Amino acid sequence: MSWFAIAFPLTVPFWALMILLPKWGWTSRIIASPLIVLPVLVAFFGAVAPILPDFAAEMLNPDLDGVRTLLSSDAGTSAVWAQVLAWDLFLGRWMYLDSRERNIPVLIMSPLLVLTILLSPFAVVIYLGLRAVKRPTEEIT
Repeated sequence: MSWFAIAFPLTVPFWALMILLPKWGWTSRIIASPLIVLPVLVAFFGAVAPILPDFAAEMLNPDLDGVRTLLSSDAGTSAVWAQVLAWDLFLGRWMYLDSRERNIPVLIMSPLLVLTILLSPFAVVIYLGLRAVKRPTEEIT
């Protein structure tokens, strides 16, 4: 099995918790840890390891043709795919935790988190708009 094939399944349990079980007590505890991105980062490191010298050289001095060549390889595509998945999960984690503080309804957040998996730039812009109008809930002391 390739790193590309295993990268997404490594994120699914965390997405499932945030989307399907957002109010379950264990969900907040698990998602509170930024370490949830580590499994998919293992896939990133596994994919990038065989091409690390070329990958590092291209990242230090990028040009369009070099990046295109790098991404056209199985290892390069797999590494970038795993990186995107890790980033999306990290963004989704932040959105989930922040939305809980702001009491944004699950019926809004669950579809927005699905959109984050599919098209995170659109989801983040939408969430930032929601966030601008929904202030954090004040704690009662």
